[in-house]
Parts: sequence; structure tokens; C-alpha cells
Amino acid sequence: MADVKAGVEYKINVDGNLFLLDYKKYQLLQSILDTGSLTSAAKEINVSYRTALNYIEKMESTLNVKIVNTTKGGKGGGGGTSLTDDGYSILKECKKINAIMELHKDVNEIEADIVGIDESKGIMTIKMGQFEINAPLNRNYDVGDRILALISYDNIFLMLEPYTSSIRNILKGKIVEMKLENEIIRVKIDVGEVILCSDITVSAEKELNFNIGKEVYLGFKAMSVATLKL
Repeated sequence: MADVKAGVEYKINVDGNLFLLDYKKYQLLQSILDTGSLTSAAKEINVSYRTALNYIEKMESTLNVKIVNTTKGGKGGGGGTSLTDDGYSILKECKKINAIMELHKDVNEIEADIVGIDESKGIMTIKMGQFEINAPLNRNYDVGDRILALISYDNIFLMLEPYTSSIRNILKGKIVEMKLENEIIRVKIDVGEVILCSDITVSAEKELNFNIGKEVYLGFKAMSVATLKL
């Protein structure tokens, strides 16, 4: 499982009902899944049973869905708590966000609006000012939605001249900073209203003869763009 850090909040949307799920509540849902017991889950995350129950009740009332099922034991006990399908879906959505965050530690973040959707090609066009790129189509998004686009540094290719290929996004920019980090050179490129970073090897930098102020082209595939709805 991806490393989850305190302070992270997940914006959960269920049929238009929004809830900010914090670290503790995420832990609670995961612990219920692991232990099958609300009492044990509360102990694992170091809160009282009453606090854990309040967490669940708050989530259920805000989202208007049932998150857990509780069964009572008979004479010999044996009761337990389990996640409903909705509860598991919420936990799974949080894990997806964690995975994206973990995979994109060194990432360009761009807040932009969806301005076009092409279902036949499976892409959507997102724009911030004059900055415009293509990203994979998410059918839960609509034109006009505000999203966060994430592009990993090592998914961006640098070129001296643009060339025709499967790369959907090719932008012209100017190098504004170059910094050596652990045998990798991090290059910052101003593409107009947006600064993007790309990581290249020392040998590639020498071959391309990069320097501050040089005009270059950068490219990345639409599939390299991960998106989160804001």
C-alpha cells in the first residue's frame, strides 16, 4: 500500500455529497477492513470506540450512504464490523489517490480547466491561459471542470526540434534553470504561463548542448498526464 502521511485529505464525492476524509478516518476504514471489528480498528488508530463511531456516523450522514455493517454476536459473541460496498469504494478511491501521489513524487502540477472532450480519441483538452495540452479522457469529468494535471518529470522529453510522433503534447519553451541532482540534471523550462521540469542525464545534456536561455521543445504523451478533479 502507498505510504499515507498525516495531513493528507481526500475529497470524496458521492452523488454530489462532498466530504473531506482526513488521515485518521482513512486509517479507520483500512483498519475495519483488516480487522473486521470497529473496536479493534479504534485501538489500532489510537482513538476511543465512541470517537471511531462518531467518525463513521459523520461520514455516513454527510455522504448519505451506509459505510459499515455491524453484526451482533449470539450467546457466544462473534459480532463484527465490515465495510459496505460504498465504504470499500471510498477506501479504494483514497488508495488510488495515494498511488498517484506515490508515483508522482517529482511531478509538475498544473491547475487547469477542461475545454474539450473527444470521446472517439479518448482524450480531453485542458487549458490554463494560453497553456493547452491533451490528457486521457476521464468519463466522470465534464467540460468546464477544474482539475489538477500531474506530469512526472521523467515523462517529459526534451528536443532541439519538434518531430512528428505519437507524442500528442509538444510545446516550445526556454530553459530558465539547470541543476545537477544525483547524476541527473533537472531542467526547468518556461513554456509561457507555466514552468515545467524535466530530468535528463548528464550525457544527454552534453549531447544536446543545453544552457540557460536556450529555446527547446518538450514533449509528453497524453497518457503521461494524471488528473484529479478539484
